[in-house]
Amino acid sequence: MVDSIAEAARGADVPIVTGDTKVVNRGSADQLFVNTAGVGVVRHTGMLSTLNAQPGDKILLSGTVGDHGIAVMVARESLDMELDIQSDTAALHGLVAELLAAVPDVRCLKDPTRGGLATSLNEIAINSNVGMAITETAVPILNQVRGACELLGLDPLTIANEGKLIAVVPAEAANTALAVMQNHPLGKQSCVIGEVMAEPAGMVFLRTEIGGTRVLDMLVGDPLPRIC
Repeated sequence: MVDSIAEAARGADVPIVTGDTKVVNRGSADQLFVNTAGVGVVRHTGMLSTLNAQPGDKILLSGTVGDHGIAVMVARESLDMELDIQSDTAALHGLVAELLAAVPDVRCLKDPTRGGLATSLNEIAINSNVGMAITETAVPILNQVRGACELLGLDPLTIANEGKLIAVVPAEAANTALAVMQNHPLGKQSCVIGEVMAEPAGMVFLRTEIGGTRVLDMLVGDPLPRIC
């Protein structure tokens, strides 16, 4: 685990400069506890916020969804499934830096962690007082993740991710943003999944594979204990 932490730190060009101790109840220290705090410099001069989405904007996703949550669930619950699914955990600072350099007027960046893609989009729609519509077939999902979700009765759009991002950008900048993201190793599967609408405010809709439309709600409850 320490080797893995060191490798991740080198990859992110972030030195680990100190350590800490943790006090827990007797008998509770049976696992590894890792706490992190970061100190850095904000170089981007624009304002990135979930308050910024505007009608007409395009919604981009940097890759497949559900990988992390399903990988953790299968391992933690020792599920008898022959699946080769790995967590997508990754440091996205390099991808973000290249995206902001090419498209400085990105409206919003968000990590679809707890509650997955569906919850993250709802949070942006509510905070920006806009509507959103995404196309089901445009959202990349690994077949193994999709299959595991079907067996477990889960929606891959509400499963946690760790190494993916959502970007809301002006429509005229969407092609540039997509090209930059796809040219980065962590964004090769990036795609445009939908757009922002004026109404109905605070709601997200999913255009289904069979041609219908349904409301895409936030996750209620959590299929996993907190993992991020």
